[in-house]
Amino acid sequence: MSTVESSPAAAPLPRNPDPTRVKHIASDADAIAAAHALAASFAEGASERDRQRILPWAELDLWSESGLGAITVPREYGGADVSFATLAEVFVILCAADPALGQIPQNHFGLLGVLREIGTPGQKARLYGEVLAGRRLGNAGPERRSAAATTILQGTTRLRETHNGLRLDGKRFYSTGALFAHRVPARATDDAGRAVQVWVPRDAPGLTVIDDWRSFGQRTTASGTVIFEDVHIDPQDVLPIWQLADRPGLFGPNSQLIQAAIDQGIAEAAVVDAIAFVRERARPWIDSGLERATDDPYIIGDVGRLEIDLHAAREVLLETGYTLDAIAAAPIDAEASARASVAVAEAKILTTRSALEASEKLFELAGSASTRAAHNLDRHWRNARTHTLHDPVRWKLHLLGNYHLNHVLPTRHSWN
Repeated sequence: MSTVESSPAAAPLPRNPDPTRVKHIASDADAIAAAHALAASFAEGASERDRQRILPWAELDLWSESGLGAITVPREYGGADVSFATLAEVFVILCAADPALGQIPQNHFGLLGVLREIGTPGQKARLYGEVLAGRRLGNAGPERRSAAATTILQGTTRLRETHNGLRLDGKRFYSTGALFAHRVPARATDDAGRAVQVWVPRDAPGLTVIDDWRSFGQRTTASGTVIFEDVHIDPQDVLPIWQLADRPGLFGPNSQLIQAAIDQGIAEAAVVDAIAFVRERARPWIDSGLERATDDPYIIGDVGRLEIDLHAAREVLLETGYTLDAIAAAPIDAEASARASVAVAEAKILTTRSALEASEKLFELAGSASTRAAHNLDRHWRNARTHTLHDPVRWKLHLLGNYHLNHVLPTRHSWN
């Protein structure tokens, strides 16, 4: 989905937020209100940003100042510690306004979930403090598979102990949020052959972020290339993610819940635009004998079907959030962790189908006029098709079937 242009330029550094301008969100209600306020602002230029691929630097500064970046920080560290259901709702609201801009913080919250599960108290105090001050996190994504690797998990990014301390080398792709981030955490293998996560400051010498993301959808996520060349690493910026494979938790379901919420936001935006276009511009078919497209019984029935599917997907998504909240409130064992993965798989299947169906059905209901480039309505399908490829639904169906039929617990990783 990404192609490298000739001589792509390294990206500029993000502006550090003014901590005095960053709001403090104290409750779930505050988080929802802040999301609605930002969404109203983000929606205004969403189509033009997509059309011209205008990167949302100013909008992300507003996001930092809104305080939304810290809503999952535990209360003992100064955050609101909102529910999973609220986190999902925040992403639906933002992504209905602009799904590319709304997707950019996905890894921010996924990384905070990892920090919650395996960070030391000292790491949590320091890194949560940065987030509370408005700083953003952007993951350095997976590697391209090397010829020597038998699976995509066998990466070549290395954290080495040298006479000059820890050094990081590697090249990563699909790095959503890294371009705009103040820290760029990356997965690497240490000298003991273990998987670690290295939270690299964005301005670290040897770290280069390249804006070479050229997908036809989600155009402004800037999910391009990150290169680490002999980057000096503070040992306190290293998390032992190898421990997560043997520790039941919610870092994977947390990440997947956000992915499903992004798709739900895309679906909701597509349905809203479909209804508006039918009301304002669509013409009835000649054989209907009707004056208005809104009186066409077939269009009426299809809109009803879209609304049912949209509502069903949203309710399952929110129910999944409540399920994760209940699991998080008690000691988490292997069975509980599996139930969380099963719940998010169900939500992801429905939101994926809803996003694709709504963004495709839009044109069938609205008619040929809706395909005009001036309306840019194809962005909904482009965004849905691009983002839903992130986690293939066929494997979600396999996960569910294998769990219910054979009681095979899902593998623990960020995609389950």
